[in-house]
Amino acid sequence: MVALIINVLAMAGLLYAVASVLPGVRMKSFGTALTVSLAYGLLNYLLFWLIALVAFIPMLLSFGVFGLVINAFLLWLTDKLIEDFEIPSIGMTLLMALLLTLGKFLLRVLL
Repeated sequence: MVALIINVLAMAGLLYAVASVLPGVRMKSFGTALTVSLAYGLLNYLLFWLIALVAFIPMLLSFGVFGLVINAFLLWLTDKLIEDFEIPSIGMTLLMALLLTLGKFLLRVLL
């Protein structure tokens, strides 16, 4: 349980940091980052493997890089669900998904 709380807080901090660095990405507060972290994590847990299973051939042909597109889609879906979180374009969504993927990898290595 403590590991889950640490993971959500770390992801919220990462989301808040990436949103503050990227131009045009709007996140109202750290509380919004916590909400986005929970929603994105839940969507990722529930939908990622289902979408990856449906998109098995593109995942296989791209050696898993298509997973970045799936993460961007889930981030876009989170953007549509949370009112205080806004990403202006699909390019920015892809860039944010890339930075979040790299950041999650670094957090996994550090924690």
